[in-house]
Amino acid sequence: MGIINVKDKDFKNEVLENKGLVICDFWAEWCGPCKQISPILEELSQDFGEKLTIAKINIDDNPEAPSEYGVMSIPTLILFKNGDLVDSKVGLLEKSLLTDWINKHI
Repeated sequence: MGIINVKDKDFKNEVLENKGLVICDFWAEWCGPCKQISPILEELSQDFGEKLTIAKINIDDNPEAPSEYGVMSIPTLILFKNGDLVDSKVGLLEKSLLTDWINKHI
């Protein structure tokens, strides 16, 4: 599915109404670890193809969704399956750990 940029107004349609697995990456431009995890998410998008959508939401430009999901630190990755929140991870993680995490929920 690839990586999509999501805004607060699109969050319900793009994430919650998605029939599949979605990782929502809550990030900000000024966040070093957010920049470091971005290429890992690109690789995961290619590795998982149609099985996974990665939605990136900039918390500075879109404060509603992070507030609704209690995002306190970034990067925060929240995993949704068929619109339901199933798990979350906070911080910069290695690709292998993220791959295992995703595979547990496919």
